[in-house]
Amino acid sequence: MSWLVHGVGRLLLFVGLIWLSGCATHHNLFQADSSANAAPVDSTFFGLDKVQYRIRPDDKVSISIWNHDDLSVGSLYSIYSANEVYGKWVMVDANGDVAVPKIGRVRVAGLTLLEARERLLTEFRKWIVDPIVDVRVLNREVTVLGELRSPGKFLLEKEANTLVEMVGRAGDFDMYADRQAVKVIRTIDKQPHTIVVDLTRMDNYEARNIAILPGDVIYVPARKSKLWDKRAGPGVLPIASAITTLAVLFKTFF
Repeated sequence: MSWLVHGVGRLLLFVGLIWLSGCATHHNLFQADSSANAAPVDSTFFGLDKVQYRIRPDDKVSISIWNHDDLSVGSLYSIYSANEVYGKWVMVDANGDVAVPKIGRVRVAGLTLLEARERLLTEFRKWIVDPIVDVRVLNREVTVLGELRSPGKFLLEKEANTLVEMVGRAGDFDMYADRQAVKVIRTIDKQPHTIVVDLTRMDNYEARNIAILPGDVIYVPARKSKLWDKRAGPGVLPIASAITTLAVLFKTFF
């Protein structure tokens, strides 16, 4: 029976090596992109608790003026919904300007929403006594891709958003998700920056749960075991049956 013991040992070693290859771990809390164009991780992805969104070209902007629907664009104060799909909006052009009724073109690119509001208030005070103005960007989006139950594009409805929140909005991780290598890609001045986050551990949770900004891409890769399962296909069951049979024989004779 030595041939049987030898065969069982080789088969179990083979299966064990495959299992270990699919469960390789990353020991670093974060892994910065090694690209020469990548900025330091701490300056690119951290210290963003108080960072405010700045308006960009191609943003869809609504402008609301209280009690002046004729001057508003997608007013929040009217009976019509002010959102990207159903409401009215004006797009920031390539020069960073928007066309505002009665005022004309106003430069808003590079401004926070509060700064854009103050700029419009200055203009509207020429026509309205004590105007009440609200400015909103309707298409602030984050793209979530990879091994999640409901990946896609998601609108950000509030200023502060985190990595774990966006994973939750995408339906949580799928069964093959590599939670140790969640990647966030951020483009700054047309240069991509990348960070890889390990979400399998709870220590230092606040640091792992980084702030997510509009335009970010979150990518959850698949574990190596997914590739093995796809290659194995129907062959997995015969192998499992063979292992079970050999184990029974080994127990019977020894």
